[in-house]
Amino acid sequence: MNSRWIDVKAADGGTFKAYLSLPPTGRGPGILLIQEIFGVNEHIRQVADQYAMDGYTVLAPDVFWRQAPGIQLGYDPAGFGKGIELMQKADFGKTVPDLGEALKTLRTLPECTGRVASLGYCMGGRLSYHVAASTDVDAAVCYYGGGIHTALDQAPKIKAPILFHFAEKDGYIPMSAVDAVRDAFKGRQNVMIEVYSGVDHGFNCWGRSMYDQTAAALARGRTLAFLATNLPA
Repeated sequence: MNSRWIDVKAADGGTFKAYLSLPPTGRGPGILLIQEIFGVNEHIRQVADQYAMDGYTVLAPDVFWRQAPGIQLGYDPAGFGKGIELMQKADFGKTVPDLGEALKTLRTLPECTGRVASLGYCMGGRLSYHVAASTDVDAAVCYYGGGIHTALDQAPKIKAPILFHFAEKDGYIPMSAVDAVRDAFKGRQNVMIEVYSGVDHGFNCWGRSMYDQTAAALARGRTLAFLATNLPA
């Protein structure tokens, strides 16, 4: 893969790292890829490379740079516990603007056509939702974003097309929360909400026990169709 780490300047000072993966052609629409609680670890970098092979210029910023720069966690109990600790201590009031700066950086890269979608998993799914509400991102994808149903006051601010993926058997996001999201976006033609039956939170991550190949492939296909429609090259 043609990939490297680059520096992104934060709005309030400081610099953080972001993993950049380029498509075979060297240039394409952008994806701001937002990590889970495990950092920009091997899995997230592989996801970035996967979307780069589909023709996208992908930038995955280090969300936890203010607390533990460069941290990469595994999916064992220790990694999960540390990730939860970092998420609970994170100041999302600074994290979302950091992602906004990463978005601006991605847009201005010569390898990016200028149109960008945010795409996040778990914690990153919720952050993708907030990016859609607070920036001029062209589209957004949210994989099992926990807590979105507690921030539905932000829904009217989202004008860009948005795609939600939820797991029917999610131990963190009950179907009542999914229904609340559905109600908040009722009548919006540019909003898609997909629920995957019989699977649990984290079904897209092949490094976790809840990985489900069928659901992951179906969600990825829907995501690629959504991106192709809303991020024309």
